[in-house]
Amino acid sequence: MVSLKDISVRCGVSVATVSKALNGHKDVSEATRERLLKAAKEMGYFPNSQARALKTNKTLNLGVMFSEDAGSGLTHEFFAKVLNSFKIEAEAAGYDITFINKNVGRQKMSTYEHCKYRNVDGVVIACTDFTTQDVFEVINGDIPVVTIDHIFDCRTAVMSNNEKGIEELVNYVADMGHKRIAYIQGNKSAVAERRLAGFCKACMTRGIDVDPGLLLAGDYHNPDKTYDLTKELLLMADRPTCIFMPDDYSSMGGFNAIKDLGLTVPDDVSVVGYDGIAYSQLLSPKLTTYLQDTMAIGTEAAKQLISLIENPQTTFTEVITVDGRLIEGGSVKKIV
Repeated sequence: MVSLKDISVRCGVSVATVSKALNGHKDVSEATRERLLKAAKEMGYFPNSQARALKTNKTLNLGVMFSEDAGSGLTHEFFAKVLNSFKIEAEAAGYDITFINKNVGRQKMSTYEHCKYRNVDGVVIACTDFTTQDVFEVINGDIPVVTIDHIFDCRTAVMSNNEKGIEELVNYVADMGHKRIAYIQGNKSAVAERRLAGFCKACMTRGIDVDPGLLLAGDYHNPDKTYDLTKELLLMADRPTCIFMPDDYSSMGGFNAIKDLGLTVPDDVSVVGYDGIAYSQLLSPKLTTYLQDTMAIGTEAAKQLISLIENPQTTFTEVITVDGRLIEGGSVKKIV
């Protein structure tokens, strides 16, 4: 690894002069600075991160607190895309990414202790159980935090506009003539509550009765449970004409249940998803769904977290809502 001393020997100046030039000090001439910067680049010099941290009191390292309940981890397309755009924006600003958990090797510690151990400058929290003591310890600590799809009074949050997304889907289905609509919820969370609220509000606005018997408790990212619940709905004497699935991935289970009962989408029953993952447009027919703007969510989360770190006095806690867009697909039949 190239050191400051190596550059000083090559250029015939002191180590102190090299350090001043690379750190932008005023008492080095412009000609000398340019010569030393050029030499450093040619020699492949990179500043030592530990030395940089001692000098700036920042590690330029962001922690990611991520736990996906369904066990799919980073194969979960929505969160993988959100975290990828977060990573791209963070790296463009000169930050590295570290995934934070409760263990370092065999040593057990809380997530907050791990954040301190890694000396991260800030933390983004995504797709986890926000009600745990572990999360509250991070939220109430002294590390800058941004949450994705969950709101705490004292922290900045970046939210997908879940209510608006469901409302747009309900309006689309209502415009297609559907009145008896079933809704399979995701597992209990702030996101599930907002989507359900949006569903009920939109139905009432359109004069559609919300039948409690058609509101079933399911899971996000769980095709097997969605399969069972879809069968339950379709075996009713007065079955729904349209079923809202928890998400696009879960809709695989719904499609299979419909097929196994000898029915077809959308001729016998219409289907609506949520998320807008690539797979949804490979189904036959293509799934009518709501595309969440994963790029904007991850990018905005990174920008907000970096601003909290670099400009704490002028960055305010706020809730930022990101809109998506409806994908029409072909899984909703028009009822005449």
